[in-house]
Amino acid sequence: MADLNQPAGASDGVDDDGARARQDRTAALLGAGGAVDRDALFAIYEENAAKDDETPVTVEFELLKDLDKRLDRYMVDRVPFLSRTQIQRLIEEEAITVNGRVPKSSTKLRKGDRIVATLPPPPSGAIQPEDIPLDVIYEDDAIIVVNKPAGLIVHPARSHKSGTLVNALAWRFKYVSGGELSKVGEEFARPGIVHRLDKFTSGAIVSAKNDTAHWRLGKQFEMRRTDKRYLALVHGHPEKDVETIDLPLGKHPSIKEKYAVRFDDTGKPSVTILRVRERYTGPGGAKHALVELELKTGRTHQIRVHLSYLGFPIVGDDMYGGRHATERDLGGESDAMLLARQALHATTLGFKHPMTEQPVKFTAPLAADIARAVELLRAATRAAGLEPTADAPGATIDLARV
Repeated sequence: MADLNQPAGASDGVDDDGARARQDRTAALLGAGGAVDRDALFAIYEENAAKDDETPVTVEFELLKDLDKRLDRYMVDRVPFLSRTQIQRLIEEEAITVNGRVPKSSTKLRKGDRIVATLPPPPSGAIQPEDIPLDVIYEDDAIIVVNKPAGLIVHPARSHKSGTLVNALAWRFKYVSGGELSKVGEEFARPGIVHRLDKFTSGAIVSAKNDTAHWRLGKQFEMRRTDKRYLALVHGHPEKDVETIDLPLGKHPSIKEKYAVRFDDTGKPSVTILRVRERYTGPGGAKHALVELELKTGRTHQIRVHLSYLGFPIVGDDMYGGRHATERDLGGESDAMLLARQALHATTLGFKHPMTEQPVKFTAPLAADIARAVELLRAATRAAGLEPTADAPGATIDLARV
């Protein structure tokens, strides 16, 4: 049986021939005291990537005596290059199990417990600057706010080590505006990244240019002291002009990439306020609406899952029940594809400036594809003798500006 400070075994998902090969791989992954070696883990992922093998690396530990220690604290000892917050996130994502069950970060470990952890690749901290055009809304010595285009990944991860917002920012600061990204998150190729947007969600995103700004902004996001407003084009007509969507979210029970409304103990509180800004009647009587979303929590895929659950999926969001749309689908004359991604845009972002503590608010003009879809649907609705405008108390986005 394995020593307390050594794993029972480690696997990268490859069936090696014989116990000796498995022992060799285990020895290659572990460092002193049975802790996972960061460089060894990175090397395994690099080796797998060269073979187009995306199998995750797992490591297993077995306890030979009782420990008066929480799971998250124990795992920080075993995986020292991950912070406690990062370990807790892995536990929340069900990437760590105890005795085959999904635990909590506070789970107390006992003799005989077997812990299996799926470890993400630790990206190299070296960020390569890349000349990727950026639509900069605002920049000073502490922060930069960008209108992110759909399709741009925020930071390097796994198979995406280049072509990201971080690479683009590194170029800008080196060759255009000066400065640098904060060092927070640098060891995981996420320097300066305070919050994220999905790859195919466009709109306003802020990054920090020094550590003080990063921590202060991060605290505002953590304490929900920011004002985040999105616009989305959805299928159907929500009946209420204003509705609070209070539905717990968690990982989808069977599809790894998806999230779902979960009423069991895996569901986390998730609140979105929906405000209908315009209702459209398009070709053949098809119904769509432009809705403003105010986030009170920040769960992964929160808006997309909440809207889909209510029966109003986002146009183009085929993961959650939306349909792709051509110009003709929305009232145009062309069969050209217009929305093959979720029509979701982070429109306004407000917070206290991390250095001056003065309130600031930034508006990201609508991406061209969503703006064109709105234009077509407004015209089709008015051609049918209807007025698209809806009354939504509490809405703050100025549609004339976006």
